[in-house]
Amino acid sequence: MSALYRALGLLLLPLLVAGCSSQPPKLLSPSVTGYNYTSAAINSFTVNGDGGPNLGPYTGGGGFVCCTTVPRQWQPGMTATVEWEKDPEPFAYANWPPLGTEGYEAAYKLHAAKYTRHRATVKIPRYEDVGSMNVHFLPCDQVLVAVNGVLPGYPGYPLNDVINALNMEEPEKCPTP
Repeated sequence: MSALYRALGLLLLPLLVAGCSSQPPKLLSPSVTGYNYTSAAINSFTVNGDGGPNLGPYTGGGGFVCCTTVPRQWQPGMTATVEWEKDPEPFAYANWPPLGTEGYEAAYKLHAAKYTRHRATVKIPRYEDVGSMNVHFLPCDQVLVAVNGVLPGYPGYPLNDVINALNMEEPEKCPTP
């Protein structure tokens, strides 16, 4: 029996020593918060493969889910890849047949065929404090991200100038890249 305890002790020792380490972790796991400045619904999105919440149209206050991974310290050239599914007509269901009917199912299938999928790799602005991974969906399928302990709109948020300067009205036709 003492050999069993010795073996368990040897297995647990590295875990105990690692738990006492005074070094902060190199990676952190901030929540993912979404902000939608468009008339479309964001059915789902990911940041570097980690999920984000669905967002209704013009949800400037955003929903959040846990989590993604970022380095504790910002590094030059950092990017994030955002993928999302967009519903360009989020209120179309108001004119559909009653829920649970064949007509409703047919209307849903036609509607879902109009969903579009997008992908963008964007720069992560410099950050000092890790807060939430904020993802901003803008007109014309533009997206911005920031990792910051300051909320959008408050002094010190790295994207305030960009977000405030944008005309959030969606143009009839988006410029081609």
